[in-house]
Amino acid sequence: MKLHDVKVYPSTARLAREQQLAWKIAGVAVDRVAVQRDVAEMIINRIIDNAAVALAAINRRPVVSARDMALGHPRKGGATVFGVPSGKRASPEWAAWANGTAVRELDMHDTFLAADYSHPGDNIPPILAVAQTVEKSGKDLIRGIATGYEIHIDLVRAICLHEHKIDHIAHLCPAQAAGIGTLLGLKQEVIYQAVQQALHVSITTRQSRKGEISSWKAYAPAHAGKLAVEAVDRVMRGEGAPSPIYEGEDSVIAWILSGRTARDKGLPEAVYNVPLPEPGEAKRAILDSYTKEHSAEYQSQALIDLAFRMREQIPDLTKIEKVILHTSHHTHYVIGTGANDPQKLDPKASRETLDHSIMYIFAVALQDGRWHHVDSYDPKRAGRKDTVELWHKIETREDPEWTRRYHSKDPNELAFGGRVEVLLKDGSKLVDELAVANAHPLGARPFGREDYIRKFRILTEGIVSAREANRFIEVVQNLPRLAAGELHLLNVALPAGQLVVGKSGIF
Repeated sequence: MKLHDVKVYPSTARLAREQQLAWKIAGVAVDRVAVQRDVAEMIINRIIDNAAVALAAINRRPVVSARDMALGHPRKGGATVFGVPSGKRASPEWAAWANGTAVRELDMHDTFLAADYSHPGDNIPPILAVAQTVEKSGKDLIRGIATGYEIHIDLVRAICLHEHKIDHIAHLCPAQAAGIGTLLGLKQEVIYQAVQQALHVSITTRQSRKGEISSWKAYAPAHAGKLAVEAVDRVMRGEGAPSPIYEGEDSVIAWILSGRTARDKGLPEAVYNVPLPEPGEAKRAILDSYTKEHSAEYQSQALIDLAFRMREQIPDLTKIEKVILHTSHHTHYVIGTGANDPQKLDPKASRETLDHSIMYIFAVALQDGRWHHVDSYDPKRAGRKDTVELWHKIETREDPEWTRRYHSKDPNELAFGGRVEVLLKDGSKLVDELAVANAHPLGARPFGREDYIRKFRILTEGIVSAREANRFIEVVQNLPRLAAGELHLLNVALPAGQLVVGKSGIF
């Protein structure tokens, strides 16, 4: 990997495109280095993972709305839509919208956390939708997804968006565009323009993940995918994009991130050090990401596992006086009491808000000893008197050591969990800690192919027929050998009459 310094330049500098981050990203996308076998196998795992969580959410209202909108844009020979028979296709940008929303709705697919946050599995829907539409092969799809993951994760390693209250899709959309560029075998100049266009149109604020969190939390990455498909289509027709989008005088870094605004405040000029593979270097970033075993914000994964472990030591939960979660800055301020969000303590809060409340999550996990993507968020479950009482006894505190480990570049030190103190009414105290979730690559039970398949079967039980589930599992594991025009086989259809139709709109 090579580190690239990225900063703001005045227009008079006339920064050569070869020195611009978007050009360098495009260079990675056009590099035809072979995808290594373990990377290809993990891509298959994540396609299984995406299908699992998408189908589990298939008839939730946001997913229904997105699907109906996509089906309002039919295209013969287009892309498939989750749940819909493959003979019925949609325009690829709308299929990316529908499938991306389905994948993101339950907040249960993969994650990568570093300078910023990401769910790199969000790269798959738009890349797959385009691959189906232009009849690419399984190998082509693997190459495109490998690029999407690589660029997305490399940007997340280096550039913090959340400190400026910018939503993380600003890293996703350029990565999706780069992945589509690799898939289509586009020239560097074309991908360069697509990456710039994608970044320019995907700057949004983090209010989508603050306060009363709405369905837009699921729509946001799907919208990025739609924008990425459209950006690539435009530049393929010869159109350009704002340039240089990262380094320009009025660019994203200059006025939205830590560029000119830092200098105007008398702070040191910001320089971002972005790692990218060198020419001929394999794209392996996907192996640094990790999926979720539990349907909740990633920072809660280890704490859910810890709650399961600690409940065995507490025979009577009514004897708890207080619970203190010592954890990282992010966990405390985004999903903890440091957020100062009253909704995170409200039993009538939306599911989207509850899965961003570690206080609620820890209380339910402690009481139930299990976590279920539907039952654990049921309004009756959230409103249970003993749950609310326990929930409101839980607080988080930032611990500098957990924050340091959260940002550590040493994979053996990297941690997303915390230390929990349970104070009992008799004055005694129980203390335990867990750094990473059991399913994490360094956890007690790292996820492998059999775990991804088991997750798929659990989440799709009663939704998809056993025959269709078995067919999909067989086909997806044969991905490298799928010929051009066969990628529609990766779709999973529900039995006739099982798809809900939502309210009508414009389309």
